[in-house]
Amino acid sequence: MNSIFAIDTSSFFNQLQAFLMRITNLVFSIIFLLFAALQYNDPDPYIWIPIYSYAAVLCFLAFRGKYYPRAFFGGIVAFLIYAVFLFFTNNGVLDWAQKHEAESLVQTMKAEKPWVEDTREFGGLLILIIVFSINYIFSKKKGSSRVERA
Repeated sequence: MNSIFAIDTSSFFNQLQAFLMRITNLVFSIIFLLFAALQYNDPDPYIWIPIYSYAAVLCFLAFRGKYYPRAFFGGIVAFLIYAVFLFFTNNGVLDWAQKHEAESLVQTMKAEKPWVEDTREFGGLLILIIVFSINYIFSKKKGSSRVERA
């Protein structure tokens, strides 16, 4: 039906989705940058500052319209491997759930018990995996010239 009121909804929703992805990536780039800055007093800052910095840079690039699917996929794989390690390691997530009855992880900011630190780190990796997965899927779906291939 040809009408002056006809709206191309697919174009509208594609533009809306792209706008929401830009805003989401800007927010997560700021959050991950703050997370990286807060790692200076962590027991293992040499691991977490680069992880969160990597995420902040990729999210900022995605905000700018530059998606690197291979970089997102590589991050997903690396974070999954580390998450599995933290899940099964001694004093890891599984120990926290089974031996320590899923004790609160937020009683204090300082992780005085080893399973608290590993479980919190596992949670951080899950956030990274989710954000990277969304960006990976979006970059593959988008498939336009704005998507940079690494």
